[in-house]
Amino acid sequence: MMNRKEDSKMGFKIRECRNEINMSQEELSKKSGVSRTIISGLENGTITVTTTETLLRIARAMNKKVVDIFFEI
Repeated sequence: MMNRKEDSKMGFKIRECRNEINMSQEELSKKSGVSRTIISGLENGTITVTTTETLLRIARAMNKKVVDIFFEI
């Protein structure tokens, strides 16, 4: 289980990657098939549990690997 600090890092990396490619939450939502509400919640830390499929969809929509966005190595 992730702690709050790890949750916020995950959100920061989603936002950071999204901003690097100048993609809005709405654009990421359309491209990934994940609701903007879920993306926003993951970015701001109000959603801390999600499915592997959601993680894969978000990563693929930004041409990233899941590990690049969701895990600190």
